[in-house]
Amino acid sequence: MGTALIAFVSAYALVFVVELPDKTLVATLILTTRYRALPVFAGVSAAFAVQCVIAATFGGVLTLLPDRVVAAVVAVLFAIGALLLLREGFSTDSDSAETTVGPNGPTSFWRAALTSFGVLFAAEWGDASQIATAGLSARYAEPVWVGLGAWAALVSVAGIAVLLGKKIAERIKPHLIQRVAGVVFAVFAALAAYTAIFG
Repeated sequence: MGTALIAFVSAYALVFVVELPDKTLVATLILTTRYRALPVFAGVSAAFAVQCVIAATFGGVLTLLPDRVVAAVVAVLFAIGALLLLREGFSTDSDSAETTVGPNGPTSFWRAALTSFGVLFAAEWGDASQIATAGLSARYAEPVWVGLGAWAALVSVAGIAVLLGKKIAERIKPHLIQRVAGVVFAVFAALAAYTAIFG
């Protein structure tokens, strides 16, 4: 149970930090300005669940490979994540969410939830959090606990966006957090590369 708890906490902490400044928060904020909070939260939570299952399963399959091969794949995954985060963190472009959702006005629960699901499912595909989930799943060989930790972190970020709305966007400095998260990913990549090379 010790490894499972470490896997859960590691996944939660890493994904939470990565997603705070990411498009997950921004897209959820935008969706909550167009639809009621409950269907948005339900839709994005379901999208996160599917994405985490995919990422954790991929990471779990990696554990069937020899240890050095797994470490090399983990190093590559985290290096890609570090590149993505650092590129966004040092980008001079202003944060924006290019998301198309339905028109304003009364919308059914299911339509708002399905729209939210589609937007976040697409936004998270190949995202740093999905890469982190796959990498941690392979590293700890605990895909279920890593997946649960990542999902809980994503739902927490979505919950913050839904509860606090636009106020949080004014106080967070996304580029700074992305830079810190990029460095963390780079450290994980270096550790995994060291394990792959020196065993």
